[in-house]
Amino acid sequence: MSLSHPKTEVGYLVPLNHNLEENPSAPKLPISHGTNLIGRANIPLPLPDKRLSRNHITLTASSDGSAHLLVEGTNPVVVNSGNKRRKLNSQQKAAISDGDILELIPGHHLFKYEVSGATKTDNTPSAGTGTTNKEASHSLSQDGNGTCSQEQRRNAAARKPGHSQSGEHSNAEAIRNFHIPSEKIPSTFRLLRVQQLPPWANTSCVAIDDVIQGDILVAILSNYMVDLDWLVPACPALLKVPHVLVIHGESDGRVDYLKRSKPTNWILHKPPLPISFGTHHSKAMFLVYPHGIRVIVHTANLIYVDWNNKTQGLWMQDFPWKDQNSLSKGSVFENDLVEYLSMLKWPEFSVKLPSLGNFSICPSFFKKFDYSDAMVRLIASVPGYHSGAGMKKWGHMKLRSLLQECTFDDDFKKSPLIYQFSSLGSLDEKWMAELTSSMSAGLSEDKTPLGLGEPQIIWPTVEDVRCSLEGYAAGNAIPSPFKIVEKAFLKKYWAKWKADHTGRSRAMPHIKTFTRYSGQNLAWFLLTSANLSKAAWGTLQKNNTQFMIRSYELGVLFLPTMLKRGGGGFSCTSNVTQTEDKYEVKKAKLVSLSGLRREQTHSTSQLTIPLPVPYELPPQPYSSQDVPWSWDRRYSKKDVYGQVWPRT
Repeated sequence: MSLSHPKTEVGYLVPLNHNLEENPSAPKLPISHGTNLIGRANIPLPLPDKRLSRNHITLTASSDGSAHLLVEGTNPVVVNSGNKRRKLNSQQKAAISDGDILELIPGHHLFKYEVSGATKTDNTPSAGTGTTNKEASHSLSQDGNGTCSQEQRRNAAARKPGHSQSGEHSNAEAIRNFHIPSEKIPSTFRLLRVQQLPPWANTSCVAIDDVIQGDILVAILSNYMVDLDWLVPACPALLKVPHVLVIHGESDGRVDYLKRSKPTNWILHKPPLPISFGTHHSKAMFLVYPHGIRVIVHTANLIYVDWNNKTQGLWMQDFPWKDQNSLSKGSVFENDLVEYLSMLKWPEFSVKLPSLGNFSICPSFFKKFDYSDAMVRLIASVPGYHSGAGMKKWGHMKLRSLLQECTFDDDFKKSPLIYQFSSLGSLDEKWMAELTSSMSAGLSEDKTPLGLGEPQIIWPTVEDVRCSLEGYAAGNAIPSPFKIVEKAFLKKYWAKWKADHTGRSRAMPHIKTFTRYSGQNLAWFLLTSANLSKAAWGTLQKNNTQFMIRSYELGVLFLPTMLKRGGGGFSCTSNVTQTEDKYEVKKAKLVSLSGLRREQTHSTSQLTIPLPVPYELPPQPYSSQDVPWSWDRRYSKKDVYGQVWPRT
């Protein structure tokens, strides 16, 4: 470190490995009051890296530990601060604070800025805190019939920085430690930013303009509900896209309004629904760039409340154009994607892409990209009566067929299942057994079946909704009637929505997730648009020779076996040259955020992938006082806004 003269030490740059754990083999770099020059000369590396400049960055630190960063070198630097990931080019500046993660080359050479203990004061919150104990305890408003439950208040108080019932800071606010190097983003998913939460709870979370960005040539937006009056102002980059196709599930009345209000170059399409009571429910984006395509699968409608007030999830990966000499080379991800898109039947349209040529935007167009490094498998549903080989292509039978090919740790033998969603269909015990059979598929290490898992249904209680960020209004997006929710056989499955470690206990879930777990370890994990219904997942008929699905759905399945390759580093929007080195992992492990810090992630033989599962594992079963939310009942106890339900 180059210093003009000895000064007071105020903190450190702590070297991190790619799992964002402290690298014990590399020394901390002390940061002193004043100017600190950091570069190739004073960063210990096992091998020289000429991408690092001799003077790569300057950190100018104050006596209280606050600091300003200036990029001196020619390569960019990324600063991960709370819920923001900022890319700084040469000669750009940014303020940094305690806990921020610096990527000196995006995705490489990771350091955490830590203010020394002597510098911190009790009055200085750590980076991304933003909520005092007093603020947390008053964040739940009083109502006319008392206050929100004492448990809700205890949970709010628990969000005070550093508070943890277990004594482990990471478990109390586990999402605070969720920092993802850029090349690892496709191997996990991210939660959407929630407007009313403190910054720590939005660490590594995304907003819509974080993913729809850059020089987009063609955009295909797939969703159920679409509000153009919100979407266009929220994401002005869309107005610059020459060709936009919106695939939706809106009613005829709404479609008339969309047609009148849409930009002239946008195309609207509602896929065919051959079976009654079906919907187009898939939520995805396909963004074509000069250098490739961005595939996004998520859980939010294109409306304001879904992207600001609710717990949601999003997966994203960028893929390059194929080499013109290897266009015939495919992959299982490509096959699944193109087959799904071919079922949507949108009207083909022609485009002229600068420097690339003329193309017809149809399902086969998507064969022009190289998906060989895809980090997930697609699980889609399409309406129809499927038979023969087609039975294994969609819905829960697709999930069953993929899991049957996988071997899992013995810990997952007869381990429980999680079904978490926001709308409950009309179910019966026979179908629940059918679905559980698919969700329980897979082999243990001795090649015997894992065995049936016991499902747990995570579903908000009436009290959860009443005390939520939106109050009873949140119940509009949990639209299940009493006659369905009250079924007696469901009682044994109910489990609580509790999400303190991600700060989302009061952000009602619209996310849909299905998983098998043991402790904090996950056998597999599915992020999807599919709720718990026969329409979404499909149901076997005619002595199991026919499989009927009513709706379109789309999800991504995370499997440990998908992590055996080192792909995922390509970006459509970054000019940084990514490493093309491949690596083989002997064993990969999926863990929740609460389990991350207990893992030995520095092992060279094992890769640990953290997934930001928003709810706690294991979930707590309902108590005798808990009542599952149903949206057609009357609730006279006032919510946090002083309202009853339904509003009068």
